[in-house]
Amino acid sequence: MAIDKYKIVIGCEIHCQLTTKTKAFCACENRYGGMPNTRVCPACLGLPGAMPRVNKGYIEMGIIAGKALNCKISNYAKFDRKHYFYPDLTKGYQNTQQDNPLCTDGFVDLPYIRLSENLRKGGNDWVGENFAGNNNDIDGKYKRVRIERIHMEEDVGKSLHLEGKYSYIDFNRSGTPLIEIVTKPDMNSPEEAALFMETVQEILRYVQVTNGNLEEGNMRCDANINLSIWENGKIYHTPISEIKNLNSFRAIKDACSYEVKRQLDEFINDRKEFDSGFKNTMGWDEANGKTIIQRTKNSFVDYRFTTEPDIIPFIVTDEFISNASKKVGELPEAKRNRFKNEYGLSDFDVQTLTSSRDLSLWFEEAAKLSIDVKKTANLILAELLAVLNEKAITISKINIIPKHIAQLSNAMAENKITSKQAKEVFADMMESTKFPDEIIAKKGMVVVSDTDTIVNFVKQVLEENPQAVADFKNGKTNVFGWLMGQVMKKSGGKANPKSATELLNAELERI
Repeated sequence: MAIDKYKIVIGCEIHCQLTTKTKAFCACENRYGGMPNTRVCPACLGLPGAMPRVNKGYIEMGIIAGKALNCKISNYAKFDRKHYFYPDLTKGYQNTQQDNPLCTDGFVDLPYIRLSENLRKGGNDWVGENFAGNNNDIDGKYKRVRIERIHMEEDVGKSLHLEGKYSYIDFNRSGTPLIEIVTKPDMNSPEEAALFMETVQEILRYVQVTNGNLEEGNMRCDANINLSIWENGKIYHTPISEIKNLNSFRAIKDACSYEVKRQLDEFINDRKEFDSGFKNTMGWDEANGKTIIQRTKNSFVDYRFTTEPDIIPFIVTDEFISNASKKVGELPEAKRNRFKNEYGLSDFDVQTLTSSRDLSLWFEEAAKLSIDVKKTANLILAELLAVLNEKAITISKINIIPKHIAQLSNAMAENKITSKQAKEVFADMMESTKFPDEIIAKKGMVVVSDTDTIVNFVKQVLEENPQAVADFKNGKTNVFGWLMGQVMKKSGGKANPKSATELLNAELERI
């Protein structure tokens, strides 16, 4: 028996905590960390007689997330109880949405430019159809991944284990508002699965419904993966594995990559095939770089779903949906395309400038005040981001405003200062927070563009360096750069570099 080929099939379930001020069904503060068990109440502890109340902001953020991910929004909302036992599930059930999710039928488009060439349209490993057999290519630029549903639910507490001693439970997280994003199995490589998670994180951060910190557990991914294998003209499918709680893009990619090899080996050696009522639940052992079986389970586990009797089903009005939708704003990929078209920036530049919503807005404010937007972009990319990285801060914490960068960019564009002087002004500006025009005036930095003055500098340099002139005339053209440096030195760094270059060339030709 010989395997002709195989196709990877991946679907993701992403759990995402929302940034409402209070929890999903009570007035306790919704915040990460802090002293254990200090942000709890009878409702989020599930004490007898406690009555939940639906947080209006929770529903609003769910709609914003759904609209950002191109979903349809249901006008009818209800919650269900999902019963199962877990030590940190204090109520013995989780409030979720079983048969009537708030959001359905969405999609996310993955840019080919962010995938390896073999996964782009026409590449060796490109799969041009989704799981339903329909075209998934969008304009030759994107691969579309369908979203089946986004439902609302609540998070559980957090178990803390001291090895060989005790286990503790912190219920501060209990009742934290969550959305679960469930995709169709439309991804065909570990790289696509990782990019999907990254793209969703970027979008949801842009619309400000989540912090999206994977390290803090704000977002985590369960990846469902199996293989379609063609062997001697016949197709087989391997059992589905659900890899739980992947909390980094690298973990998603590495875990899925390992699982592909494991399932392939298992099929070759044990001939294990897909069973619609069965799946493996896997964990990812990052230290050893392999998946491990946590349990095997029937897919139709009886969670005894029932409509939540303490939360009456309610109508989400068109007006409420419309008002929430207006808060979505421009999404990152649309912003990238606009930056390229409006400002003529490169793919790399727009990718960096739109890496966060705050940075993109900061750049746009500077761009509105700039003569040369490319120069402004370069100052932000080369100088300002270096400061942010060095100080480990975000753009919202920087001590200058967009006008500072725009003014510095304009001074360069108008040839008031040289690029070398601009670096000096930038350093002074970051330390003093003074505007560039004030610094330039105070330091007497205005560029000398007067032709007669620059010619005088050039002639002095040539007279003082006859050997260098002779070397240039004998073909040693690299001497020109040295002579140019002497001209700039003679002018105190104030000579207009372009004019100085032209005039030095002219004088050397004349001699």
